[in-house]
Amino acid sequence: MKDDKIYILGGYQTDFARNWSRENKHISAIMREAYQGSLEATEIDAGDIKAAFIGNFAGELYCMQGHLGAFFVDFDPRFVGLPTIRFETACASSAAAVLSATAYIQAGIYDLVCLIGVEQMKTVDSVRGGEILGTAAWYEREAAGIEFSFPKLFGKLGDEYDKRYGLNDKYLAQISTINYCNAKKNPNAQTRNWFMNFEHANTVGKYNTVIGGRTKVADCSQVTDGAVCLYLASQTYAAKYAKQRGCELNNIPRILGWGHTTAAIEFAKKVSDSANSEYVLPVTRQAILDAYCRAGIANCWELDVIETHDCFTTSEYMAIDHFGLTEPGESWRAIEQGVIEMGGKLPINPSGGLIGCGHPVGATGARQLLDAYKQITETAGDYQIPGAKRVGTLNIGGTATTNICFITGK
Repeated sequence: MKDDKIYILGGYQTDFARNWSRENKHISAIMREAYQGSLEATEIDAGDIKAAFIGNFAGELYCMQGHLGAFFVDFDPRFVGLPTIRFETACASSAAAVLSATAYIQAGIYDLVCLIGVEQMKTVDSVRGGEILGTAAWYEREAAGIEFSFPKLFGKLGDEYDKRYGLNDKYLAQISTINYCNAKKNPNAQTRNWFMNFEHANTVGKYNTVIGGRTKVADCSQVTDGAVCLYLASQTYAAKYAKQRGCELNNIPRILGWGHTTAAIEFAKKVSDSANSEYVLPVTRQAILDAYCRAGIANCWELDVIETHDCFTTSEYMAIDHFGLTEPGESWRAIEQGVIEMGGKLPINPSGGLIGCGHPVGATGARQLLDAYKQITETAGDYQIPGAKRVGTLNIGGTATTNICFITGK
């Protein structure tokens, strides 16, 4: 019988508030801490690991370091000769690594894959960092010579919503406020000790300046150093793992469905391509629908939690209607009615998301899945959603160029 079920056995997240450059530590040190922490958290025997997959966006640009998979071999003498691969799809790099690990496991090549998503971003100043992030778009056309190109590009996403449906920026401020509030409950969140309220997020001032267009500081995700390590396993290995720990296999979360699509890299082309669609980003919508279909669910109301890619408040505003919480263009209704808050009908980003928890670009997809695992196993602590059984995650690369959605559950 085909062993096609993919289980998540847990993992570890570094503290996203840390600045590893100030600690004078190399990107491999971030990876190593995530790996060592994951062994303690999961009690996996390192000798069972058959491959290591690394998600990373721009180690060569931030750290002058590529070939990151090779560092994994140094973590244990038994890893000499272990197959490793590094994956890159901009901000969706570690989600792409998960997809590939899934395929390898389903093909019967590996039973257990260790996956690390990592980025060290605080090695450069904000201007250079903006240039590096610009390479996730069409650099020559959309980023070259433009300061903070990505906040401006995602500001255009809000502009397109405004043009088609109308958009009051107070709803973007409320998204920011919710995510900062949620992050205060997350001990690994970058902003857990930061101040934010609606009045501040909704007002332009000294500490909330306009970066470009309708995008203010409060609308942006964080520049973050961090790594996440998690484990993906076949049903055969997961059953053995469960038996060793005296637990039921059915209580271990697994990937129920996935969707993966790619749109045109240039944002203006995405907009023109969607002119006849009711969705602003129909290629993103398709990734979500594909995940629903593979998971055997009809719509978002069969989910208990969503962890989505709020690189900017406009991308979460987009995700609300693209997941189907509202009709297209009516995301404001879910915000106004409290649907997406911790006690709402379908909470979004109880972790704090990218705005509150942080956004080490290559680690975000893995972090979302680790938080999905925590919610389903009721180990999310103060940001636990009671009774969560099924979680949807959306990880996007570039201006929603790469779109990867997972549905995870028992």
